[in-house]
Amino acid sequence: MILARTIAEARSALTDLRREHGCLGLVPTMGALHAGHLSLVRAARTHCDAVAATIFVNPLQFGPGEDFARYPRTFDADRALLEAEGVDLLFAPDAAEVTPPGTSTYVEVEGIQDRLDGASRPGHFRGVATIVAKLFHIFEPEHAFFGQKDAAQVAILRRMVRDLNFPVQVVVCPIVREPDGLAMSSRNRYLSQEDRGHAVVLSRALRRVEEQAATGILGATALLEAGRAVLAAETAVRVDYFSIVDPDTLEDRPDVREGALVALAAFVGPARLIDNVLLPPR
Repeated sequence: MILARTIAEARSALTDLRREHGCLGLVPTMGALHAGHLSLVRAARTHCDAVAATIFVNPLQFGPGEDFARYPRTFDADRALLEAEGVDLLFAPDAAEVTPPGTSTYVEVEGIQDRLDGASRPGHFRGVATIVAKLFHIFEPEHAFFGQKDAAQVAILRRMVRDLNFPVQVVVCPIVREPDGLAMSSRNRYLSQEDRGHAVVLSRALRRVEEQAATGILGATALLEAGRAVLAAETAVRVDYFSIVDPDTLEDRPDVREGALVALAAFVGPARLIDNVLLPPR
């Protein structure tokens, strides 16, 4: 596996990869890898001839008082995992390489970037879109792989790709969960054993909504009430948002007849966790 620390090194390595291979798949990450990330790498290997991954803790997507400084950084272990999965190129720059001092150009996906996590974390999705756009420019991949757990991010990146005519297909892979249902996340490392026990209520609440919709209850208000009843049992969990929205626009939906994204964010101990489920059209 080639390790590139600079954009110039990455582009040089990509020239050689392009010469030997055809389709390139890109897996952007912030490191602290888990089985969910590795599922993206495996999907990329299935779809593409060569796979590039990135590890970059993006300072632009963290707001004041958020966890940028303490976000888990486990580069050596991450590198070994990616090499074992057959990744061809790992791009792991420092912040100044990607966001040099004096940077004043950003990507805004107006409207949609202010919904769900964007409402709770102003500027978050501007930071995500800006860095992912830079990665698409550097790598020019045919496919880019993201997890369904970050459903709002997926909606924003798909809109960005459409609006800016990036020649890349955004491939979304299923959420990978622990045996008890907790969605895998790098921030799960923040949880104590007690917190971990509380955190599974997120997936239980989503499952209750899914079960209620399957019985024919289609109104968003009734479905969210059913989910909130589950969440209320865990007083240690503080809900940030719990919404039923259009999966493409992230706008609220009054019912789930045409399908919907049920999205949830909550604070558990020191961690802010997100989870979601997609409901099919009825």
